[in-house]
Amino acid sequence: MKKKWIVGTRGSKLALVQTWMVIDALAGLYPDSDFAVKTIKTTGDSVWNTPLYLIGEKGLFIKEIEEALAAGEVDLAVHSIKDLPTELLGGLSLSAVLEREDPRDAFISVKHASLADAPVGARVGTGSMRRKSQLLALRPDLEIAPLRGNVDTRVKKLQEQDLDAIILAYAGVKRMGLESSVREALPLDVMIPACGQGAVGIETRSGSDAALLVKPLNHEATRFEVDIERTFQAGAGGGCSVPLGINASLSGARVTLRAAYGNEAGAIIFRDRLEGERAEGAALVEGLLDGLSRARAAALSR
Repeated sequence: MKKKWIVGTRGSKLALVQTWMVIDALAGLYPDSDFAVKTIKTTGDSVWNTPLYLIGEKGLFIKEIEEALAAGEVDLAVHSIKDLPTELLGGLSLSAVLEREDPRDAFISVKHASLADAPVGARVGTGSMRRKSQLLALRPDLEIAPLRGNVDTRVKKLQEQDLDAIILAYAGVKRMGLESSVREALPLDVMIPACGQGAVGIETRSGSDAALLVKPLNHEATRFEVDIERTFQAGAGGGCSVPLGINASLSGARVTLRAAYGNEAGAIIFRDRLEGERAEGAALVEGLLDGLSRARAAALSR
């Protein structure tokens, strides 16, 4: 009799696409196992009329899934890493991280070829404090329109709300097969992504059989990048309510860290880019955190 594994996930189209990516990979490795999907509605899926940063709760898209995992209702859970708080529920672990898709943000429009081409006063939709802050720092003339919903919903709202453009994670757009709608992938030095953007993680109970099951799916280079980003985010105290961007890009033995911290008005309090050897990753994070701490102190003293 085949061993059956229950995989927990949100019910959005993107979440299901990512979950089936994991299941297909596991099924190839373990043909004598069966995998079933259990969709779980999260707090973030229940509140669509309020910007995430105003809800003021961590783990909006994973809390109920983690509770089901801890209770043994599911064996493993598939998440977008950027939805994961840096502190997981007790007894749970991030047991594998899949190879990362493009971490950049995407400029989507039916009117304009790029962000630079958008006219003065253009209406750009986003529900992200991080994107709003960086967009206004770059283009203070823009009108930022609040935008919530799943990837496909937000793409539809582009025309329904007569927006000039919307900004979405490129990875999610690609996984949904909507890449043709992207007019520009915003360079990392222009728009620094969210922690973990583009990466998919598998959470399990610590030390469980499922933790061993998913271990072969762990992509070592992506895991290094994600761990660096999550370490910085933990030190900075970042979440949905904080306009924080952090990206680690590994190339061979070299790593580049980019970080930005701003406010809703579009003022960038801190922005920096550090490069070094992979072995210096922890020191680079400390350097960024030290710079952020000094920038915050200076902003408060003004």
